[in-house]
Amino acid sequence: MAVAKEMMGCSSFVSSSKVFLNSTYGFQQKQNRFLFVKPVWVPMEQKRRVHLRKAAKVPVVAAISEDLIKAKAKAVPAQKEKAVEFKVTATITIRNKNKEDFKETLVKHFDAFTDMIGRNVVLELISTEEDPKTMAPKRSKEAVLKDWSKKANVKAEKVYYTAEFTVDSNFGVPGAITVTNKHQKEFFLESITIEDFAYGPLHFPCNSWVQSNKHHPGKRIFFTNQPYLPDQTPKGLRALREKELDDLRGNGKGVRKLSDRVYDFDVYNDLGNPDKGIDYARPMLGGEKVPYPRRCRTGRGPSETGKYMDPIFHVVMVTHYLSFYAFANSNSRLLMADMEAESRVEKPLPIYVPRDEQFEESKQNDFSAGRLRAVLHNLLPQLKASISAHNRDLNSFSDIDGLYKEGLLLKLGFHETVKKLPKMVSKLQESSEGLLKYETPKVVSKDKFAWLRDDEFGRQALAGVNPVNIERLASFPPVSKLDPETYGPQESALKEEHIAGQLNGMTVQQALDENKLFMVDYHDIYLPFLDRINALDGRKSYATRTIFFLTPSGTLKPVAIELSLPHTSPNSRSKRVVTPPVDATTNWIWQLAKAHVCSNDAGVHQLVNHWLRTHACMEPFILAAHRQLSAMHPIFKLLDPHMRYTLEINALARQSLISADGVIENCFTPGRYCMEMSAAAYRSHWRFDKEGLPADLIRRGIAVPDPTQPHGLKLLIEDYPYASDGLLIWNALENWVRTYVNRYYPNSSLVCNDRELQQWYHESVHVGHADLSKESWWPSLKTTDDLVSILTTLIWLASAQHAALNFGQYPYGGYVPNRPPLMRRLIPDENDLEYANFLADPQKYFLSALPSLLQATKFMAVVDTLSTHSPDEEYLGERQHPSIWSGDAEIIEAFFGFSAEIRRIEKEIEKRNADPNLKNRCGAGVLPYELLAPSSGPGVTCRGVPNSVSI
Repeated sequence: MAVAKEMMGCSSFVSSSKVFLNSTYGFQQKQNRFLFVKPVWVPMEQKRRVHLRKAAKVPVVAAISEDLIKAKAKAVPAQKEKAVEFKVTATITIRNKNKEDFKETLVKHFDAFTDMIGRNVVLELISTEEDPKTMAPKRSKEAVLKDWSKKANVKAEKVYYTAEFTVDSNFGVPGAITVTNKHQKEFFLESITIEDFAYGPLHFPCNSWVQSNKHHPGKRIFFTNQPYLPDQTPKGLRALREKELDDLRGNGKGVRKLSDRVYDFDVYNDLGNPDKGIDYARPMLGGEKVPYPRRCRTGRGPSETGKYMDPIFHVVMVTHYLSFYAFANSNSRLLMADMEAESRVEKPLPIYVPRDEQFEESKQNDFSAGRLRAVLHNLLPQLKASISAHNRDLNSFSDIDGLYKEGLLLKLGFHETVKKLPKMVSKLQESSEGLLKYETPKVVSKDKFAWLRDDEFGRQALAGVNPVNIERLASFPPVSKLDPETYGPQESALKEEHIAGQLNGMTVQQALDENKLFMVDYHDIYLPFLDRINALDGRKSYATRTIFFLTPSGTLKPVAIELSLPHTSPNSRSKRVVTPPVDATTNWIWQLAKAHVCSNDAGVHQLVNHWLRTHACMEPFILAAHRQLSAMHPIFKLLDPHMRYTLEINALARQSLISADGVIENCFTPGRYCMEMSAAAYRSHWRFDKEGLPADLIRRGIAVPDPTQPHGLKLLIEDYPYASDGLLIWNALENWVRTYVNRYYPNSSLVCNDRELQQWYHESVHVGHADLSKESWWPSLKTTDDLVSILTTLIWLASAQHAALNFGQYPYGGYVPNRPPLMRRLIPDENDLEYANFLADPQKYFLSALPSLLQATKFMAVVDTLSTHSPDEEYLGERQHPSIWSGDAEIIEAFFGFSAEIRRIEKEIEKRNADPNLKNRCGAGVLPYELLAPSSGPGVTCRGVPNSVSI
């Protein structure tokens, strides 16, 4: 504890003949409440340093500056002595912008001039105590930020200013600062530190844009780093705490300006653009008809189509949409076109998120965000212009290899495109001949032909970019849960004879009993959409099931693939089973079947596991946290680093990735039905109580409870890299969260009585996830164990789960044959006209079933960017200002312990990756599993666990 307190500036007291005691800085637990004591004067016999060696169980001593001590001639009780004024100094850290346009530079110089004549930045210090006469918080005299005009041209990343506050001896301990920006231009306030109090510096973490008072009248409020539960908030801060939350909630009306800091909910009615035509209309996601999580409200008005559409014409347009895109079966649910869509903001114009949620400049300009915007706005149109007229199939595997070796020749003008890309785009290289070159993906960097092998196909189900769909096969054959009246017989076409010869001498029942059979099942999620998907131009898909056998060496061997098409009649052949090859012809059929499985897998990975479960479903919890939890709340402080940038990247996704005719629709098999498939998964599969790693493993039958095991679970596949590494991180997170929660909630009554906490969870569920809020599976929030479980799940999803699903996208998917995001042909059988072409040139047929050259290169450019770490990334176990993010020394000490545990886990993962007994992560040409290795450098590294969903 002494280490943490030393780092916080609280390890010693300034020596003097008298010191000033006050318990509001620091706290003790007494009858489950913080204890506050009125300041008194206490003499000291001699000068000395007092070292704090452990967590404070008594009030922490606080002292005023020695200047005030010297000003006192006699030692008289504080209550009888006239208050004496003294000055304290504040250091204000403001972060400069690296790049400014002409207008910003002009305004900056204007602000420097007007600052000299009184239009400046004004600060006011607010005490934790009330004035007994006015019953309002005690306030200092206003202080002005010094030397703004003198430092206007300083080019440093951070500029340090000072201000002097005048307070008196009865002021008490400061708890907040208000800031008024009388300039024209916003500025980024990083932190404020106040010196000259003898109990050490006071820290005010700000990390916020302060807008001009001209455009946003009122004072900004910033609190110290001292955490307070709502009922334990000092009297002087209670009204400010409520006001700050009211400002963040807004009134739910009006169009949001980019400079606003308002957090509110809305449905996904901004994905379509009916103004461009009926083909660009999309259903509204969110509501009774199509349940979906809520997103951040922008307040934009309706599209022009919705604004001016005559009601009769509206009915005609909807009828046209329904008749054109309806299911063939009359019992199927029809999705209405979104003719009342929110108006669109198209790239490169920014879409609203609260100002403090926008990417910081380093992220915008360097890697992730800057690259993504540049790729979407500049590179993809150039690719389309260069290739569209001569778009073709990939003619040979050497065509694919050439994208990494020789590059792709683009039209004139590519040099201008490259100038618009961030300087650090090193993976997409431009040469003097106008060649676009991709970096060789890791999956083929060690073994060019690994992707063809069945053992690698099975390994990627456990250690690839989507290792969360493998499940134990509880009974054979598997059975569908879809309505047989609509989708045909629920029984699978799989028979025992299909797999009996692949089980190392076991019978099917023996393999089931000994937990040797596993499955990746995409039948039920794809089948309801196949009619519509296969009617799209250049899209063909099956609903697949793959059966795996767990070999004695711990690897998975695929033993059968079931391919299903919609059931059209009692005698239709809608299901087909493909088994491992026995000759040349069946080898190519087997490779095509695996490619269709991988295409199914790529769609579910992107639309469900990645976007829905870690991006969309996190957003309501983040919105509610900002609306209901004060910045002083200890739970907000815990969650803060795990919410960074998520609202911004989700807004960018709505604008360009998941929108109508966006990257996801263009690159993945479901096409225009991508988001409807995501919504179907939300309605039928998503459950918050199963999103934690242990619960998810048990749900999939991959693990069983076992109290004798380190994590209380026994994995049925021992060499399951995602699960075994994930459990190390889950356990570390849970221990850290439990330590944190127990610090502030020593008993469950405090959880129940914490109104901000309860309102946060209630709003997350009943507003953010309103369409599923009545489900019985939602966890309650009544005990400390409940809170630990909910928080651990959220932090797991934002950090490790997202990392496992995101940062391997290019390393595994950048080689398109390994994970084709879409397929363009079905597998021919002997009665098909194409069967002869298939027999004549099976390689050509296989490549023609993969994405075209344009589709492949667009997909590769985007997933390369999405797999990239930015230089300012914060990884698990790190956070800004690690020693002062909280004013609680015991928690700072616990956080350093958590960080040390994360470093230990990284070493354990390295050790596992070097163990030759673990065949799924070590071997000739086998990629080590590093997607859950916590640290990483910038770029595409196939490793690293950032704190938040930030790309």
